[in-house]
Amino acid sequence: EERRRCKKVRMTMMHLCRRMSITTNTAGLTRITTNTTRTRVSPLTLAILLSSQISSLAFRPPSSARHHSLAFNLNMSMSASSKTKPIPPIAKREEDCAVLAGKLPPDNPDAAKLIRQSATSPHPLLDPARPIPDPYGWLRDSARKDPDILEHLTKENDYTKAMTSHLEPLRETLYDEMIASIQETDYTSPSCKDGKFWYYSRTNKGESYKIYCRAPFFSEDDVNFEWDGTIDAPIMKGEEQYLNVNEIAKDQSYCSVASATVSKSQNLLAYMVDLTGDEIYSLYVKNLETGEIIAEEKDIECSGSVVWGLDENTIFYLTLDNTQRPYQVYKRLLDGSGGDDELLFEQDDALFWTGMGRSSDDKYLLIETSSSETSEVHYLDLTNKDAKLECVAKKRTKVLYEVDHWNGFWVVTSNVDETPNMRLMVCEVGQDETNWEDVTDGEGVKLFDGGYERALDGVGAFEKYIVASGRYGGIPAVWVLKMVGEENADSFEVQKFSQLSFDEDAYDVGVGVNYNYNSERLALYYDSLTTPLQSLEVSMAEPDNMDVRRVLKAKNVPGYTKEDYDCQRITVTSRDGKTEIPVSFVYRRDVMEKHVKNGETLPLHLVGYGSYGACCEADFSSTRLTLLNRGIVCAVAHIRGGGEMGRQWYEEPNGGKYLCKENTFNDFVDIAKWFIDGKKLTTSEQLSIEGRSAGGLLIGATINQSPETFKVAILGVPFVDVAATMVDSSIPLTTNEWEEWGNPNEEKFFDYMLGYSPVNNVKKGVKYPSCLLTAGLHDPRVAYWEVSFKRKPIFCGNLSTILSDCYRCAERYFSVLGTACKARCGAKTCSR
Repeated sequence: EERRRCKKVRMTMMHLCRRMSITTNTAGLTRITTNTTRTRVSPLTLAILLSSQISSLAFRPPSSARHHSLAFNLNMSMSASSKTKPIPPIAKREEDCAVLAGKLPPDNPDAAKLIRQSATSPHPLLDPARPIPDPYGWLRDSARKDPDILEHLTKENDYTKAMTSHLEPLRETLYDEMIASIQETDYTSPSCKDGKFWYYSRTNKGESYKIYCRAPFFSEDDVNFEWDGTIDAPIMKGEEQYLNVNEIAKDQSYCSVASATVSKSQNLLAYMVDLTGDEIYSLYVKNLETGEIIAEEKDIECSGSVVWGLDENTIFYLTLDNTQRPYQVYKRLLDGSGGDDELLFEQDDALFWTGMGRSSDDKYLLIETSSSETSEVHYLDLTNKDAKLECVAKKRTKVLYEVDHWNGFWVVTSNVDETPNMRLMVCEVGQDETNWEDVTDGEGVKLFDGGYERALDGVGAFEKYIVASGRYGGIPAVWVLKMVGEENADSFEVQKFSQLSFDEDAYDVGVGVNYNYNSERLALYYDSLTTPLQSLEVSMAEPDNMDVRRVLKAKNVPGYTKEDYDCQRITVTSRDGKTEIPVSFVYRRDVMEKHVKNGETLPLHLVGYGSYGACCEADFSSTRLTLLNRGIVCAVAHIRGGGEMGRQWYEEPNGGKYLCKENTFNDFVDIAKWFIDGKKLTTSEQLSIEGRSAGGLLIGATINQSPETFKVAILGVPFVDVAATMVDSSIPLTTNEWEEWGNPNEEKFFDYMLGYSPVNNVKKGVKYPSCLLTAGLHDPRVAYWEVSFKRKPIFCGNLSTILSDCYRCAERYFSVLGTACKARCGAKTCSR
């Protein structure tokens, strides 16, 4: 939660993270239910799955592991764990049902309704259209109210509960250990805003949601406080708990609060609330002096973003279209003096999403509309009540850009001129893109030229500095640009350029909460595979001076001793013989020493994502400790399709999108096989893998490609029916995704996508790993029906929607039922 709060959300990441899941509720570790949008697929999920099938993972602690006196023997037979073998619910198949890809015939009822490709696409549609089998399409219900479907989903969960009931004691033990490693009663690092209040949040043991807090500012020494660690005691003197999410969530099955932000005077609070999990938010405004809700808007479907103007009366909010795409920006005057809310901006192109925020100096409202490959920014001068919305630079195909404002200049990050990574550029406000110039140091050297060495992600402006964040050598990086002083106020000159350095070889670092534009100090977050999350403060005047750096707050992890653990970051050569794929892994020192001494192989849990240019960082997880303490090695694959090595790691021709998407899956398999055959650290009988959402696609394609390599596969809200989903523009989020995967309605992408789409490439007669799949009933990113029926063909039609004990082949299926399988997938009682 602290990491999410600290990271400055860049608007272009909206379309990159559309299939990524966010967990805000620590209680989500205990249960996965059909009415939650997000489930935390964590090491606990692995624990849930550990049944007699995977006893070879040897889920028992090493003799030297502290705090674990129990050894767990999971070598239980199915007959011992279940006297009455439950029969899995099998959905009916409608064999004549199919989804059409390509140009629909004129008499098709959807021909006039469905968008088949973007208006700017140069690629021809399939003509005639080609069918994609969809025998379980009847299970799709956008309203989530069909009683037959809900009954089927309930039976799926009941079946899962029955199949995993013998794991309950272990599950409870693991949960208790994970909770024991989390300091539930805690707080985030306080940040001062405009010399009025310190802002932070706190969590209390036994409560699922955070509490927004603030305390009066007296001096910078306020943060040198002592807290007794109890729930009732204030964190800081004069603490005010101005928004308790637990109270909002009372009697609700789901709750998410977004964009909680105070007005300029800090007397009013605007925030968004979602109580269903469908990511459609309602708008609220609260008077913090009286506690009164002065505005409540439940009838408008908002995206979750709200921004204040520079007074107490003006707010801006985003609304959604019928596919839940943010597309309209409205301005509202709270006193009603403006009449109806004013529509400032509307984006009709279904390929583009819209986001908004204020410039770092609060002078401008910035509205960005972007696809995965093209963007456009509009700005409104908040200091001028008569100002009109203007455009920084009109969108150009395959040109991405972002801006921040500094002293009359736009500070621009862009891949203009087709550079592999983003360039850092500058122009005066009011000038167009023909005036963009590269930012240079005092000797005229370009600081970020868009080349391969430095990958720039974004910038933030301060009064005397500009801070850039990105990656260097595959590791997150932060740079400080010290600007020339006030005597040259009309110019844009960099006096000093510094990259922050840290002691560890691999880590995650980024810019934290920095409210004050005139600050001389920069707040960062920092952690690694073995270092718990820290809030750091760095002097921007002396960024290299370690003596003036200080840790504002370090996350306390009860029972954790860093010296007991170690990590490595290495590269594995891909099957092409030239690409080096980074992989990070963490382990207990005594466990690895035993392996080195006698060659004993170890159980290993490998995770990955590899889409949208998003990075899997080498960061800390307290809940991972319960696996490490049982001798399991945990590894993170930094595969292509992510952005770990820069945008070239993501983009064509050698990255992991469009027609080189299979690089993502190949990299993951190559890393797994290296751990087995190269490093000889593990075996296929001890290897488990996990991915969420687009990472679930990764896992699905991986086990199709090399099912014999893995013992266990965990697919969280998996996007594995790629072709059938991407054909249908009526499904939320689909059209924007055409610039990630390609559009299977088009000849160029249809065959390639079908070639890796997991549900379309299941191998018959093959022994698959044991699998666990999860979904959420109201999840708009990966719909429940993707898991409930699209996954059926993978394992003989016998997977459950929310939790599942899964089968490797028909032979395994009938051994569970006590019936012999005469011919693989050929018996009468098998749906396949």
